[in-house]
Amino acid sequence: MNQKRLSTGIRGFDEVLHGGFIPGRAYLVRGGPGSGKTTLGLHFLSVGVANDEPSMYITFGEPAEQIKNNGAAIGLNTGAMHFLDLSPSAEFFSQMETYDIFSPAEVEREPTTEKLIESLDAIKPQRVFLDAITQFRYMSTDAFQFRKQVLSFMRFLLEGGATVIFTSEASRSAPDEDLQFMSDGVIHLHNNSKGRTLQVTKFRGSDFRSGLHSVRLTNKGMQLFPRLQPENYKREYTNQTIASGVPELDQLLHGGLERGTVTLLTGPTGVGKTTIGLQFMKEAAGRGERSVIYTFEETEETLVARSEGVNIPVHAMIKFGTLSVVPVDPLHLSADEFANIVRQEVEEKQARIVMIDSVAGYQLAMRGDDLISNLHALCKYLQNMGVTVIVVNEMEHITGEFRATDIGISYIADNIIFLRYLEIKGEMRKAIGVLKKRLSDFEKTLREIELTRYGIKVGRPLSKLRKILSGTPEWADDYDGEK
Repeated sequence: MNQKRLSTGIRGFDEVLHGGFIPGRAYLVRGGPGSGKTTLGLHFLSVGVANDEPSMYITFGEPAEQIKNNGAAIGLNTGAMHFLDLSPSAEFFSQMETYDIFSPAEVEREPTTEKLIESLDAIKPQRVFLDAITQFRYMSTDAFQFRKQVLSFMRFLLEGGATVIFTSEASRSAPDEDLQFMSDGVIHLHNNSKGRTLQVTKFRGSDFRSGLHSVRLTNKGMQLFPRLQPENYKREYTNQTIASGVPELDQLLHGGLERGTVTLLTGPTGVGKTTIGLQFMKEAAGRGERSVIYTFEETEETLVARSEGVNIPVHAMIKFGTLSVVPVDPLHLSADEFANIVRQEVEEKQARIVMIDSVAGYQLAMRGDDLISNLHALCKYLQNMGVTVIVVNEMEHITGEFRATDIGISYIADNIIFLRYLEIKGEMRKAIGVLKKRLSDFEKTLREIELTRYGIKVGRPLSKLRKILSGTPEWADDYDGEK
């Protein structure tokens, strides 16, 4: 039986928790200053406000008025939330109270407890965010009393029908392992040079999506981008061959590319890799299918102009909605964020062909993460959804010994199409060939290829070419050099 869940107020976070928080439980949020703990709590309470659930923010540190203003600035309805402000006032410093007989903990604990009980009894909140519960530690004479006090307070809240999120201010001198044991779930917020991430390490009574998930704090609050797990996605599709519309190229591929496969287009700069990919998208547009190209190195304007010059009407395809050109700035995007953008195109806009142009740009978005594992996960997800994937890989060497890639991603591909430069009678020309095709046979020779204003022109098999893969290709003695 499926358990009822409470939304966190953050779409990606709900996905990580397989639907949201389990009601009537207490969850610990850990993180350093500026990691987003308060923002997460405000999102959680804002959903309660929207659902007419009494929602309460208990603050021991930051003044309530400041929290309200910060929440309102990111578009959250803090005005309808109940705030219990237990932060120190300015009068506390000016009065300079001393404790001659009793310890400060004993003196402060009783009025604080009274305020909590009065407010909770009056409001009877269904959602509570408490920032930070480690304040109880300073109102306890020892660790045993702190543990007992926190457990008693949590039980009081939960028996009153609340779902509780509480934060901790952990340090080396005051670790919070005891709070982690007491909670029903533990959420970690990290903020370092590689970016912001969220990780769940405990979620009692439910499975969850493990690992580090990218987080971004914006003027609209917190956004979370779950790490892609391809096995969670599946869409039924019909196996079929997708033709390019260039007869000689389709002959080279024995019909074309199969749906739901990954094709690696590899070769040096300027040889025509992106144009070949766009040719398959042009043919798909004629069938009314939608394609999307993510370009890491080229602007949309440049791509449109270049494509129009080889008779691929990219501008018209964009206009009619059969193609989306998405320029990506890899330095401002994590792998999880990029995967989320791709998912929206596939799941919401029904994209059938996806091209990543290129691997080098995608690698920049890794921020030190493992390129191969992230690219593998993205391609596997697209395959599971029946999407045809085209990955452009640029080789640094224009001539010399042949290699499919420089970074070991060949195994990801079902098909490998390579392009390279040839010298014929002192003239630089281009050739195309197929190195691998998992689902069918393919032509084993190279063909010369030209990008003309009438489109892509592919010639006859270059059967007289020798030493194709061993360095500089050579022509047989009887080759006349004619096209």
